[in-house]
Amino acid sequence: MFLRPQTGKNAQKQAAEDLALQPWVEKYRPKTIDDVSSQEHIVAVLQKMLTSTNLPHMLFYGPPGTGKTSTILALARQLFGPDNFKNRVLELNASDERGITIVREKIKNFARQTPRAQIVTPDGKTYPCPPYKIIILDEADSMTHDAQSALRRIMETYARITRFCLVCNYVTRIIEPLASRCSKFRFRPLDTSATAQRIRHIAEAEKVPVTPEVIDTLISVSGGDLRRSITYLQSASRLSSSTDPPTEIISRDIQEIAGVVPDKVVNSFGQVLGVEIIGSNDSMDVDDGRRRRKGFEEVKTAVKVLVREGYSASQLLTQLHDLTIHHPTLSAKQKARCAMVFADADKALCDGADEELQILEVSLQIYKALT
Repeated sequence: MFLRPQTGKNAQKQAAEDLALQPWVEKYRPKTIDDVSSQEHIVAVLQKMLTSTNLPHMLFYGPPGTGKTSTILALARQLFGPDNFKNRVLELNASDERGITIVREKIKNFARQTPRAQIVTPDGKTYPCPPYKIIILDEADSMTHDAQSALRRIMETYARITRFCLVCNYVTRIIEPLASRCSKFRFRPLDTSATAQRIRHIAEAEKVPVTPEVIDTLISVSGGDLRRSITYLQSASRLSSSTDPPTEIISRDIQEIAGVVPDKVVNSFGQVLGVEIIGSNDSMDVDDGRRRRKGFEEVKTAVKVLVREGYSASQLLTQLHDLTIHHPTLSAKQKARCAMVFADADKALCDGADEELQILEVSLQIYKALT
């Protein structure tokens, strides 16, 4: 009826298996704040707070995948240790639990409890373990205004025994009375060198061979989100190891996993619209090798090829936007016309317009502006 707890070699084996089954994002999450990448100023400030053990209420904000949640979890572990962490830290995802009821019940009940006595860790390590608890509210910008207003009073009432850490992407969505009670920490987007170094470290640890081109593609398709890059790398590793013998990971695999349109397809489509691709001879075979038609028929056939491939209209237009707006030889007037076309299409797609018709409309407008 009751399972006997595993001990010795069986417990170690089970722990190793559990670690191997973890997502790489969790497996390689920073264990200490020193392991956090590209946030030197924040790490330095938190290190000083860690020595004094007198934390204020904190507000972490910045783009996704820059280490906000990992930083506060690492800080909490360094303060309380693995055993005290369970009863001293409450982590809530405010996007799921964001109503005023959760604030009045779950958060208030935890905040009002007096911290339990420190548990002596079996490994003999000592931790500061200050006399307060920490409540982490992830995605706090998803909380309603009423919930944020109710939280303000709780933060004041139980400040002696409870500290709050609000984690969000958009600091403007946090009401001013709440933000003014917190020390703000802005997490900058990760630079490419730090992201590439972290990806290489994980690839070496998992014995996954990756080329510099693959790393560049991971950084490009993730838009600076390290968490997304690691997830794509793990998916590509599973895909390459599913065959016997394992296949090499290439940039095209990463783009397929990320759901972006391959660069070759975008470049070829851009050529049909009159965008000159610097240093590329790619062409889109829309006429089965026959002489190409000019104007509307050529663009229409190219659009049908893309739609049959099942590419997302918004993703295609986003990449086409980057191709034209960042083009080195197009004039400012041409780029301005294209930008207006993309803006109108984005509004139409948000309103539920037909994707194929919008791609065709944008394509014809760009063709007209560039030729």
